[in-house]
Amino acid sequence: MRSSWSGIALAVIAGALAVPAYAPLYAWPLVIISLVGLFGLWQRSTSPAHASAIGFAWGLGLFLVGVPWLYVSLHTYGDMPAPLAAIAIFLFCAYLSLFPALAGYVQAKIRCGPIWRLVLLMPAAFVAAEAFRGWFVTGFPWLIAGYTQTPGFAPAPLAGLAPLFGVFGISLVLAMTAGAVVLGSARLSTLAPKARLRRWLFTAGAVVWGLAPLLGRVEWTAPSAAPVAVSLLQGNVPQNLKWREDQAAASLENYLQLVEQSRGKLIVLPETALPFMLDRLPPSVTAAMASRARTNGGDVLLGVVFRDASPATDGNQRYFNGAVAFGTSPIQQYAKHHLVAFGEFVPPLFSWVYRWLKIPLSGFTPGAEVQPPMQIGGHTVAVNICYEDAFGAEIVRALPAAELLINMSNMAWFGTYLAADQHAQLSQMRALESGRWMLRATNTGVTAAINDKGEIVASLPQFSRGVLEVSATPMRGATPYSRWRDWPILMLVAILIIGSGLAARYWGEYSHKIR
Repeated sequence: MRSSWSGIALAVIAGALAVPAYAPLYAWPLVIISLVGLFGLWQRSTSPAHASAIGFAWGLGLFLVGVPWLYVSLHTYGDMPAPLAAIAIFLFCAYLSLFPALAGYVQAKIRCGPIWRLVLLMPAAFVAAEAFRGWFVTGFPWLIAGYTQTPGFAPAPLAGLAPLFGVFGISLVLAMTAGAVVLGSARLSTLAPKARLRRWLFTAGAVVWGLAPLLGRVEWTAPSAAPVAVSLLQGNVPQNLKWREDQAAASLENYLQLVEQSRGKLIVLPETALPFMLDRLPPSVTAAMASRARTNGGDVLLGVVFRDASPATDGNQRYFNGAVAFGTSPIQQYAKHHLVAFGEFVPPLFSWVYRWLKIPLSGFTPGAEVQPPMQIGGHTVAVNICYEDAFGAEIVRALPAAELLINMSNMAWFGTYLAADQHAQLSQMRALESGRWMLRATNTGVTAAINDKGEIVASLPQFSRGVLEVSATPMRGATPYSRWRDWPILMLVAILIIGSGLAARYWGEYSHKIR
């Protein structure tokens, strides 16, 4: 019993250890150490239920340390009582922990040999659980292991795999590396001839880790035009003031001043930048913004809520979290498709949540799944709003037509702890996967320009007011990931899990003797 509880405690610590591997610290080796701890504990688990408990504990450590910033949106801005908000966050983290728990159960239930199990089955089950978490009930693909391989303070060796296999492909390599480390440890070296096993592990690891940086030098996409001047606006409006009627005039003046200072051919404002619906905006405001855009020879892209001109067939008015572009180009709109559960819509059976949450404009309708890129600033631009850049397969729908990617966000909901940096890291991965520049305009940060290699080339300090003037290079062409998305990796993961099951069922003891 003492051994079981110590294993659970170690799993919690191992999960928490992975958090510094993500932005803003980018200490990526820690994610491998974390997975080594998880896989080592799984290897020593006594039953599928025990392995599931270890996976659950590892998930609790990861999410309780990695995403407690949700408390700020629930309590500080949603007016949920503090004890209830804390319970809600714990329950949400417990829900997220069910996915690594499921991976633990699956890998323990399939009784194949230790080499197969550690190097193939455990990594496949782990990545399958990550992908499932990113899809189930609209998905929460936060803190996926592969995100740790975005450029930070030091080079990320596996970043070159992103244009081919995406974030889940990188996760699989990291997990296989961790499994190989556990397998090659002194305690398990008797599972195979020592020299042979270590040569195999070293050779395979050296090939993958040595090839990945070389792939990072491959130019999958190429400039389609000269760099374009872009102005990214950060108004720094506190969330508790953003929707107050007595602050509306100040918010308008704030962004009008920033627009007037902007020199870019493309001027980008954050998500829901102004506390008005589009049809309620004073005409003088849009006229002033359009005038500045025309003076610069381009367009303004404004994050704003808009609604249908007429009610839907059921009689209800439909509201959209979206963006509108105007200036030298015709007026164009984008409506956010992938909405945030409980923030922008309430899932069925959870309407009681409204008794606690006082989040303005939380009854949005999703936009169309596929929307054409905008023709603004003289280029083809694909817009995504806030949480949408967490879904790589959805972002690349606009490719290869789109030359630039733009993310408009408002991270003021989540305070100062990790959320904004973690979100910017998602944009870094999307830039890598697509071979496109990602331009981010946010209310409080991180407002940044990210090049096609996933590097943050310029940014504004968080919680500051200003305009980030950048020159962004439009790109053409398509990466392998933009063509195939996540399907190759998901199919490989499925083959590994099914193959492990077949090996355990039909090969019997032979699967335990594979060297």
